[in-house]
Amino acid sequence: MRAVRVIACVLCLLLWRQGLAVAGAPVRLASEEWPPFVSAALPENGLSGAYVSAVFARIGSAVAIDYFPWKRTMEVGMNDPHYAGLLAVWRTPQREAQCYFSPPIGSTLNVLAYLKEAPVAASTLRELSNARIGIVAGYSNGEEFDGLVRRGALHVQEGVNDEINLRKLLSKRFDAMLIEKRVLRHLLASNRFTRAERERIVFTENLFHERTVHVCFQRNSAGQAQQRAFTEAARDIDLLRFERDYLRRLDTDRPTVN
Repeated sequence: MRAVRVIACVLCLLLWRQGLAVAGAPVRLASEEWPPFVSAALPENGLSGAYVSAVFARIGSAVAIDYFPWKRTMEVGMNDPHYAGLLAVWRTPQREAQCYFSPPIGSTLNVLAYLKEAPVAASTLRELSNARIGIVAGYSNGEEFDGLVRRGALHVQEGVNDEINLRKLLSKRFDAMLIEKRVLRHLLASNRFTRAERERIVFTENLFHERTVHVCFQRNSAGQAQQRAFTEAARDIDLLRFERDYLRRLDTDRPTVN
């Protein structure tokens, strides 16, 4: 029985690759603009986008990434038959039942950002119970944080994306916000914020652990074949070295706050 399953998987993978070759179609993925990890404005669609393209290139497939707001990204990537999946996704128990996850395509670290003139001090997440915290709607922020939110122990306000939340923080719509460290630095290094605004933002990273992001392949036979092909091809590419080289070229991994 096991041999039958293996043969079936290999046949599925061969049919998928044959279909791509005949149609000349790239592997299509959905994403939200999330620079520097994924962005149409960056070389090769950003850090994670470039890595995914490099992995798929090893099996002879091009990659096309279409951009949507995050909730639409989840809907399209998981359900639309024209797409193989979505990126870049944090792995959660809930999503395990919705996706076939790739190996890591990037490493992330959430931080708590706040205003220099109105510091928010906490050594644990529970100590943020009196703070109003901005988050992006639909994002997973780790099991501990999300669990405290569900139990009403933390008070959050949802925003559309990180840039809007950062502007809300600057206007004191809430006390602090959750944001990925590299994303925060990339936003503050852009011309969308003034020097005076950048100098008002500080952050602490002691409340969170590093987490990896992945491609979420659709949970069907084609998605499983794509995930297995990706996993095999990714063995030959050193992710940490790829990240270092890409960020060095982009020159974004430089301190702009704190």
